[in-house]
Amino acid sequence: MSLKQRLTTAAPVVAPGVYDALTASIATAAGFEALYLSGAAIAYTRLGRPDIGLVSMSEVAEVVTLVRDRVPTPLIVDADNGYGNALNVQRTVRLFERAGATAIQLEDQTLPKRCGHLQDKSLITAAEMVGKVKAAVDARQSDETLIVARTDAVAVEGFDRAIDRARLYAEAGADVLFVEAPRSREQLVAVTRSLGGIRPLLVNMVEGGDTPLASAEDLGGLGFRIVIFPGGIVRALAHTAQAYYRSLKANGTNQPFKDRMFDFNALNALIGTPEMLALGRSYEEPEEGAVALKIG
Repeated sequence: MSLKQRLTTAAPVVAPGVYDALTASIATAAGFEALYLSGAAIAYTRLGRPDIGLVSMSEVAEVVTLVRDRVPTPLIVDADNGYGNALNVQRTVRLFERAGATAIQLEDQTLPKRCGHLQDKSLITAAEMVGKVKAAVDARQSDETLIVARTDAVAVEGFDRAIDRARLYAEAGADVLFVEAPRSREQLVAVTRSLGGIRPLLVNMVEGGDTPLASAEDLGGLGFRIVIFPGGIVRALAHTAQAYYRSLKANGTNQPFKDRMFDFNALNALIGTPEMLALGRSYEEPEEGAVALKIG
């Protein structure tokens, strides 16, 4: 079942954040139906920097390619603001779709953008974003490639204007709507009541962000069709990494930390080393006697 088809069924799609092929493979093995390739998570891990528009289109495309080579799981890709105007959006959509994106998310922030849960964001006009959405729809090669339109207007122009913008983006052809950073449960309910009958809705759970945390089951009950947890994996890994390095510095050995990490064999099992080595052996040249026997 494609992601587009899956959105017509009852239960919400839960898409955890990933930032590389390793996290994508681990999330897939855990049983998730879709993954969310977070631009913020790429900035955190590849650059060690905040999500303030520093990551380029080509850097994201490279990660999409690597993830798609590793797992077939539907992949929602954060394309920020399309890295420019409507023509840049079209190039982004073509590139990401070829690389393996299942859905491509675009937002209505200016350049440079910043994380949706940071303050002092600024927006392009609704009319310019409508043009970007139309450009994205025109550029995709397959109707199965979804265009997700995100508005950051709640923090800039107010909640009502965010709903108005989302409606305009739906009229422009967006397949999924994403009102970023509602500030209360009441606003979450209002999003689904206002827009739920128009397009499938995506909601973002950010630990410590502006939106109150809720479970996927609860959010699905409100009417959201996709629930993403984009940066959770980086926050979890950064917390663990900080503890690991402090332990190693203090002790000069990993012995005190060994119960909180994979050993060499366990990690190789996780990433499929035995299977890869066996696959490689299956392509090796057989011995001369085996070849002769086969020919005879």
